[in-house]
Amino acid sequence: MPDLPKHKVGLVSCSGEELPEGTLARIATRLVLEKLRPDDTVTICLPLFLAGGAGERAFARMHPTITIDGCSRLCARRGTEAHSGRVAASVVVTDFVRQSGAQSPMHRRNLDDGERHLATVLAEEIAGHVDRLLGMNSEQEIDAQAAPAACACQGGTLPARKVDTVHGPVEIVALDPILAQFAQARRAADQTTERDLLEMVKIYNYVPPESETEIAAAVLREYAASLAQ
Repeated sequence: MPDLPKHKVGLVSCSGEELPEGTLARIATRLVLEKLRPDDTVTICLPLFLAGGAGERAFARMHPTITIDGCSRLCARRGTEAHSGRVAASVVVTDFVRQSGAQSPMHRRNLDDGERHLATVLAEEIAGHVDRLLGMNSEQEIDAQAAPAACACQGGTLPARKVDTVHGPVEIVALDPILAQFAQARRAADQTTERDLLEMVKIYNYVPPESETEIAAAVLREYAASLAQ
């Protein structure tokens, strides 16, 4: 049975080159990937994602994803949500610049000192979202093995199987290794475990808010059945 990979956050950056804010988005994203949170983030290539890249879309469905858009057109966010579900966080550079009171960037290629500083501050903002999404309490930190990756398309696939809910079967990625690790931790099949199981399932799957209750109940039933075997 495969181990669960380390929980990572996907970063989808604006690919637009006609606006300086697009350049700022890409540079800030690279700073997070290479310097600020290299062990906790991977990049998702937006053009490949929109073109139908199976690796990118699968990763975005199974992991929390942050989109970094240059402007209010929200190409990265809308594309991600259209193909892989709701994003965990969204950063819009034009909004960030306005709220910070900084001067709008002017260069699309070589940034000046002020723009480089702004990219650094933006990267710290993105890193803050990463930290928030990776925050887990001690009960939820159940031996996860690291799976190094620089790009979502390099990652492997996790097993998935269906569980029965009141509205029909639902496929859940990584369910078996999740249940195995809770069993190894000797967790009882109670309401506290039901809540923690749901939170772990949501790391690797998009769970619509309106479906959380029924999916949590279905996962707990599977867990109780696995303990009885």
